[in-house]
Amino acid sequence: MDSELWGALLVTALGTLMMRALPLLWMRRHLIRKQSANSLDAMPSWLTVLGPLMIAAMFGVSLVPPKINALSWWATGIGMLATYIVWRYTHSLGWPVFAGVAAYGSIVLLVSSSF
Repeated sequence: MDSELWGALLVTALGTLMMRALPLLWMRRHLIRKQSANSLDAMPSWLTVLGPLMIAAMFGVSLVPPKINALSWWATGIGMLATYIVWRYTHSLGWPVFAGVAAYGSIVLLVSSSF
């Protein structure tokens, strides 16, 4: 590999590390400082909103198909429907995601192989 690729990998690795390490270090320092109060007020209020916001962002991005054509929209719709149906029966996270991805992939493979 050439040096540009190694540089890009290094920058990506450092960026990923910082996105995970800095909040962890900040939160650890914050909780130690607030630990003497021994209450739930030590947790910042914005932290309760962060998880649902990330899930909503990933959900929003996954609703737009990679190629804008009828096949992609149909496959996305069927994948969403499969995800919802499996979630209604299992109330879990893993199986609905698997079902949605499998339905999307199956539709794309079946329709594109028939043409």
